[in-house]
Amino acid sequence: EAEAELLAAITTFFQRVGLTSEDVGIKINSRKVLQAIISSCGVPDDLFGAVCVIVDKMEKIPREKVVEELDKLGVDGEAIDKILSSMAVKSLEDLETLIGTDTEAIADMRYLFNLAEGYGFADWLQFDASVVRGLAYYTGTVFEGFDRAGELRAICGGGRYDRLLSTFGGEDKPAAGFGFGDAVIVELLKDKGLLPDLGHVVDDMVMVMGENVGPYAAGVAAKLRASGRSVELVLESNKKMKWAFKQAERCGAQRLITVGSKEMEAGVVRVKDLAAREEVEISVDEL
Repeated sequence: EAEAELLAAITTFFQRVGLTSEDVGIKINSRKVLQAIISSCGVPDDLFGAVCVIVDKMEKIPREKVVEELDKLGVDGEAIDKILSSMAVKSLEDLETLIGTDTEAIADMRYLFNLAEGYGFADWLQFDASVVRGLAYYTGTVFEGFDRAGELRAICGGGRYDRLLSTFGGEDKPAAGFGFGDAVIVELLKDKGLLPDLGHVVDDMVMVMGENVGPYAAGVAAKLRASGRSVELVLESNKKMKWAFKQAERCGAQRLITVGSKEMEAGVVRVKDLAAREEVEISVDEL
C-alpha cells in the first residue's frame, strides 16, 4: 500500500505540472523478482546484493562487461545467461512464464498493479525487469520515472527498503520512499514548454552603502521579512547606485532601501519608492 501511495503522489505531481502518461512513465519491478531468478539458478543468497549492483549497470556499460563482472563474482555462465535474459522481460505474463505464478514476487506485482487501477494511474506504469536499483538496501518494489521519448536520464526513483535503518546502526522498520531531483524534471518541462516563468520578485531590496554596516542592514532585512515582506539583501559594499537600480528592476522590487554609516548611527534607513520615484528617510520601526 505504501508504494501505491508514493506512486500516486508522483503521478499527481506530474499531472499538476502539465505532464501526461504519454510524456512520462514509471518502470516497476521488485527485488524479489531478481531474488527468485537468482535462487532458481543456484546462486548463493549472499551474492544477491552484489549481483544487483552489477545488473543495474546494464544500460551504462556493454553487456560483455556485465558478463565479465558477474563471472568474476563466481556466477556460472548458464546462470549469467538466465539472469541477463530475464532483464528483457517487460510484462507480468512473461515474468510468470519465467519464474512461475505461485511466487511472492508475482503476487506483490499483481497487487500493486491492481491498486494502480483503483487509484487511476495504471496507465503511467509499466513492468520492467531491468529496473533493480543498484543500492543494496532495497528489499522489495523498486521504480524509476522516465521520459517516454528516451532522451533524459531517470526523473525519479525509489522503492521499499525495510533494512535501511540497520545500515546506520538502528533498528529496522518497514519503509518506502523515493528521491526526486530538480535537474531532469526542469529539462523535461522546458522541452514540453511547460516550465513557468516565475521571475524573481521581491518587495524590498536592502543594500549597504559603506563599510561595517552589514550587520545593521541584515537586521533591517530580518525585520522586514518578519513582517511578511520578501527581501533581497545586498551586503557587498562596492556596488554602485546604477547597479542597484538595475538589480532592483530585475528582481521586481517595489522599494530600494539603502543603509550607510550615517543612517546606522541615526537608526534610520533611506527608502526609495521605485514606482513613485520618491525617497524618504525613516526609522527602522516605521518600515
